Amino acid sequence: MLTAILTCGLTIISCSNDDETGPTKDEVEAQLSKMTLREKVGQMFFVRMETLDTTIHWNAYSDLMENPILEVNKTMRDVNENYPVGGLILYAWNIDDETQLSKLISQIRALNGNPLLCIDEEGGRVARIANNPNFNVKKYESMAAIGATGDPKNAYECGNTIGSYLKRYGFDIDFAPVADVNTNPENIIIGPRAFSDKPEVAATMVTNYLQGLKDAGVTGCIKHFPGHGDTKADTHYGYASTQKTWSEMMDCEMVTFKAGIKWGCQLIMTAHIGAPKVTGSDIPSTMSPVILQDKLRGELGYQNIIITDGMEMGAITQQYSSAEAAVSSIQAGVDIVLGPKNLVEAFDAVIDAVNKGTISEERINQSVRRILKLKQVR
Repeated sequence: MLTAILTCGLTIISCSNDDETGPTKDEVEAQLSKMTLREKVGQMFFVRMETLDTTIHWNAYSDLMENPILEVNKTMRDVNENYPVGGLILYAWNIDDETQLSKLISQIRALNGNPLLCIDEEGGRVARIANNPNFNVKKYESMAAIGATGDPKNAYECGNTIGSYLKRYGFDIDFAPVADVNTNPENIIIGPRAFSDKPEVAATMVTNYLQGLKDAGVTGCIKHFPGHGDTKADTHYGYASTQKTWSEMMDCEMVTFKAGIKWGCQLIMTAHIGAPKVTGSDIPSTMSPVILQDKLRGELGYQNIIITDGMEMGAITQQYSSAEAAVSSIQAGVDIVLGPKNLVEAFDAVIDAVNKGTISEERINQSVRRILKLKQVR
């Protein structure tokens, strides 16, 4: 089986992630027809723990690290009753040790919305569990080090190892691998998180890593579309952009994303970067219908879930309210809004947009169908 997997990655032929035993269209439609508008909209929000605790007000990531939430409290349960969510993402400060994590996951499973459990566990610098000394799991130097070996088997082994311990702990989705091509030596946020500065190398590594996760029972997510590798700034803290044209992207960044799409990836995460030579404006790609609908869905033919990068990041919050960001990203073509700074504000704004006709309920249904399909396959 391993030989077949690696051949798939090396030649970048289609290895569809669709499950033949997955839900039928009728089953998804039956479930969708029973859902209220609030339940549907809730599926489109994947949030951090702190977002459900409306007593917490934070400005910097250090605020969250200094006052970590390690369990689901009463405030979170009360908020969740009216604001069901489709998923939760855990960060390093939400994870102490195996005992605490097991208890927390049980509490999350009881929340309204049947949330999927997500994490950023790329390996290397971004690894919420592997970089915690209380967990005895394999650590990886970086994806760049794996890419430098030139052997896709190493990317498969990395994805499968990470996927295996994530599955054991109870996670559903890993927001990995990074599919960016690290072509800018001044890049301060991607760097060694990417497999290579060569798109053909990165592409084979990405598909093999995805296969490793899948074989372990965890769903991967390629990021950050349309490519964060040729930028200088960090979107966690402010605006960043690429000056590439679409033609230039097709020769570089899109080589990797096209490989992931052909393989059958179920989630693609957007970047909050501007791409003015593609869109004609400085709008973040997360909110650009040109990037998400014309390019990703139209030109590249991607039909699965589009999820935003964290909407609490500076590139979004310095320009938009939580309400504006959520509504605009959904209008642009996003299926899942990840980590809004203010869930209540964002959620209510989407409900209001549907009630006013700014967003049609059928548009909401399109996204929820994709999410329900993923949940039923799992």
